[in-house]
Amino acid sequence: MRHFARISFILISLLMLAAISIPAYAQVKIAEVETLWRLLDYIAVDYPGAVDKGKVTNDAEYSEMEEFSGAVVDGLAKLPPKPGRADLVAKGDELNAAIDNKTSPDKVARQARLLATELLRSYPVPLAPKIAPNIQNGKRLYAQNCASCHGMSGNGQGPNAEQLDPAPIAFTDGARARERSLFALYQVIGQGLDGTAMQSFADLPAQDLWDMAAYVGGFAFAEASKGEELWENDASIRALFPDLAALASMTPANLGKQIGPEKADAVMAFLRNHPDAIGATSSGSLALSRTKLKESFAAYQAGRKDEAETLALSAYLDGFEPLEPALASRDPSLLKAIERSMARVRAAIGDDLPVAEVESRIDALDRLFSEAESALDADQASQASAFVGAFTILLREGLEALLIVVAMIAFLRKAERPEVMLYVHGGWITALLAGGITWFAATYLIGISGASRELTEGFGSLFAAVILLFVGLWMHGKSRADEWQRYIRETMSKVLSRGSAWFLFGLAFIVVYREVFETILFFAALWTADNGMIILVGSGAAIFLLMAIAWAMLSYSRKLPIGKFFAYSSALMVVLTVVLTGKGIAALQEAGFISVTPLPDFLQISMLGIFPAVQSILAQIVAMGVIAIGYWYNARKT
Repeated sequence: MRHFARISFILISLLMLAAISIPAYAQVKIAEVETLWRLLDYIAVDYPGAVDKGKVTNDAEYSEMEEFSGAVVDGLAKLPPKPGRADLVAKGDELNAAIDNKTSPDKVARQARLLATELLRSYPVPLAPKIAPNIQNGKRLYAQNCASCHGMSGNGQGPNAEQLDPAPIAFTDGARARERSLFALYQVIGQGLDGTAMQSFADLPAQDLWDMAAYVGGFAFAEASKGEELWENDASIRALFPDLAALASMTPANLGKQIGPEKADAVMAFLRNHPDAIGATSSGSLALSRTKLKESFAAYQAGRKDEAETLALSAYLDGFEPLEPALASRDPSLLKAIERSMARVRAAIGDDLPVAEVESRIDALDRLFSEAESALDADQASQASAFVGAFTILLREGLEALLIVVAMIAFLRKAERPEVMLYVHGGWITALLAGGITWFAATYLIGISGASRELTEGFGSLFAAVILLFVGLWMHGKSRADEWQRYIRETMSKVLSRGSAWFLFGLAFIVVYREVFETILFFAALWTADNGMIILVGSGAAIFLLMAIAWAMLSYSRKLPIGKFFAYSSALMVVLTVVLTGKGIAALQEAGFISVTPLPDFLQISMLGIFPAVQSILAQIVAMGVIAIGYWYNARKT
């Protein structure tokens, strides 16, 4: 019972560590980041009305710009420590100095926009609604809450306008509207605007705020029919809006730089009045992967093979891998298909296949991306999928570590050496602490790239596999009762009083740290503000199952004859050796450390470390060969 309690503590600790793996943005108050973004947006839009040709043209407006830029610098400095924060503060100081020096509006606007973009890159907040805005609801809410000041037509001349100083914004002002994104309007409606009569509507649901923003954003643009024609007939325009996030963040001015101002106004008139033309935003957009693959193909066409390989690898590590946990919980078969397809693309580039073949493989991958985006769509997310994802991840990652740690505890109990268990417990406790430090460092101090994650997992798996191989063969050699008794009598006391105790510490540390590291990555990708509790529930269910498994193993091992105990433990160790060998090679392939030779028709069983690639299969065959030789050698000795 005492050992069962210890194992329970192990599992509970794993859950606690998974819980603290919430991404950094979940710990930052979203409102703080949104406020800073809103101030930067106002500086970009309103500064031209304060300064012209190095001279102040509106004292009140200029004073406000100075106040806003100072607030930005102070706010950036107060954000939680994270990679890039120092650079944000430095750029905030540069913006502040530019305003003090009455720099040209174009330059200040560029600085403010760039800083706003980098702010959201370092401290992400939701940029788009979960579903397409309802324009009719937005119109109703506007009439109830906004028309008295801004006017029914949005011209800023409502019944109460004359009593307000400063005057309400005229949403029909085209020049101003072209600089405003729907996200900027959403921010103002939700938070209000200090120093004006614009109150906060934060008490309204987020979707209502998006509905109002979309309705207000359409006042300045009237050619919706022309925009609809452009939208339906020009695929290049549709490609600029892969999801609602693109619509929410795009300003008409920026769109105008890409397709021309007149077309941009018309397209915005249509999309802001018919946002459902785009559909619901995807929380799992693969736009980055697509971009990287296009760049990779262009480099391959131009004969720059090394660059093409690097970009294709980045398409996986930086664009797709962060979405793997969510996709694994919703469509595991699609995840496997994409992993295979991406490996085939990298292999085609590495093998210098014809350009047409590389293009064909990228096109096939792009179709799978579309399926993945549908599966990852915010509408498709559910409490059930979050529960299943958390449950399976913790069960899968925890089981490997649990089997090995429990086997070591049972082994020491058989040897009647409880004092050496302190080393085992010290190993897994240190692994948990190291996992917590890793999470903290990755969140606040440094960035862990996709390649670094895969390399850590890959080398960790292979190192653990080597150790387990020796342990498994050693246990097999002691599986005969007389051999074990002789070992106990002659060497056990000496060995366990010296280096082997630290060996057990190291083994416990490695196997637990590897699983903790991977669990942190998965949970960080799955966690959102909406599903945090259900993820904890799923994790709790996995913990109870792992506790039951631990109890059963410890209880059964107590009753096993020593020979059978060592025979079964040896089998467990060598099986895990083969599994970790396959996983380790696969992770190094994903990091680009080892080349990939796909086996298109070969099965993939990730739990068993079986992946459809020549290198990983050969490595497992070699591992099984070494195991067979070891078993044969043990048999000869007896």
